[in-house]
Amino acid sequence: MSNERKPIIGITTGDLNGIGLELVIKTFSNSKLMEYCTPVLFASNKVLSFYQKMMDKNNFKYASVKDWAQLNQKQLNVYTCWQEDVKIEPGKLTPDGGKYAVRSLEVATQCLKDKQIDGLVTSPIHKKNVQGPNFDYTGHTPYLRDQFQAKDVAMMLCTDFLRVALLTEHVPVTQLEKHITTAAIVSKTEIVHNALVQDFGIEKPKIAILGLNPHAGDDGLIGNEEKEIIVPAMEQLRQKNILVFGPYAADGFFARAAYKQFDCVLAMYHDQGLIPFKTLDLDEGVNYTAGLPIVRTSPDHGTAFEIAGKNEASPTSFLHAVYKCIDILEQRKGYAENTKNKIVYGQFNKKSKRPKGNSTEK
Repeated sequence: MSNERKPIIGITTGDLNGIGLELVIKTFSNSKLMEYCTPVLFASNKVLSFYQKMMDKNNFKYASVKDWAQLNQKQLNVYTCWQEDVKIEPGKLTPDGGKYAVRSLEVATQCLKDKQIDGLVTSPIHKKNVQGPNFDYTGHTPYLRDQFQAKDVAMMLCTDFLRVALLTEHVPVTQLEKHITTAAIVSKTEIVHNALVQDFGIEKPKIAILGLNPHAGDDGLIGNEEKEIIVPAMEQLRQKNILVFGPYAADGFFARAAYKQFDCVLAMYHDQGLIPFKTLDLDEGVNYTAGLPIVRTSPDHGTAFEIAGKNEASPTSFLHAVYKCIDILEQRKGYAENTKNKIVYGQFNKKSKRPKGNSTEK
């Protein structure tokens, strides 16, 4: 990399008994990654050392952070969030696993607010295990939305060839009806559109909207949501000069690879978008939170308790999440500079200086 300042990327632990810390060690064992960022893990030396020994990674080097001005540019830095001993039981759901996952996230979030780090990559949490009086959220996305006072955000899953955003996230199917509204579709699509322009460098993004019902309602035969909710939202979006198309029947849309014609797909609910995405992404998917004033990414998988502690987890998605965080920070900086100088953004599409993400090891 040139003499430009490398971005400081914060990393959370996720559930201490999941695969998060294993992924951190595998990912940052690749010293090449330090050419593109300075990573800071929000944890404690003791928990990282536990996984280092378990994985027989005695040659893995990291530095303890005491002074933000003295970050090690060639190693993973560990910012101590707690001093006490924590019992780690890989693969088990324990109160401590969730408690310290929240602690890591809270400290990292404050450092984001204080501009001590530039972006955030979050390791997987167990949604039920983090619940408590001070954390009443279904995941990272709504927590960060509230912490940064964003009116609305959108969960967007990304690869180099496919992006899928969700209208509704972790909502029971029995409650979908009250969340799928014209106003919600307009809001989410505007967020997605702005992110595609600002964070992905696409001048005039094309967004596909999926229908809610089988066959996209079959002209009202199998439901009226498309006619009464989705189409009116699309009309409002077109009046705002946002290019939207659909609504499409989800099964045929993905089966015929129609997603290749669009820059992003808006799915109405979680499984409608994530089942095809995870089937197609080949472990390279990244979860990105669009609509925040900061950049947050994560791997597109969970805690994987079934393989935790077995040294079997692939770091591919986590590695891509780190690279995506770096890329978006770089793209967003370029966008800000060019809009400030009143240059037409379509003339600027800064290419990443780093290679495409390759797994450091399986």
